[in-house]
Amino acid sequence: MFTFLLVVHAIIAALLVTVILMQKSEGGGLTTGGSPSGLMSARGAADFLTRATAILAGLFIAMSIALAVIAANRGGASIDTSLARPTTPAPAAGAPANPAAQPGGNPAPADNGAVPLAR
Repeated sequence: MFTFLLVVHAIIAALLVTVILMQKSEGGGLTTGGSPSGLMSARGAADFLTRATAILAGLFIAMSIALAVIAANRGGASIDTSLARPTTPAPAAGAPANPAAQPGGNPAPADNGAVPLAR
């Protein structure tokens, strides 16, 4: 159910972006006069794209709230630890920090098959 609503929410978001981008740019904002056919006139309010934007925005907000409520009330949800790095135990107090170290304090040469870079 949650996944289905999440897909519907994504579709509504894509439609909302599409409808907003299809609208004609009026410029100037809502408070700076403008032409009588602007957003606040009867003709502008009856425009199909304006109504579609309002409906899709309302659906988007309602779906956002519904998904938040459903996500908060989901039972049995736990944190996924499948990608957690394994923790290595800390060395004991008397143990050397590097077990491969030689008694003289110099680390043992590692033979991992790597070819040294020429300088």
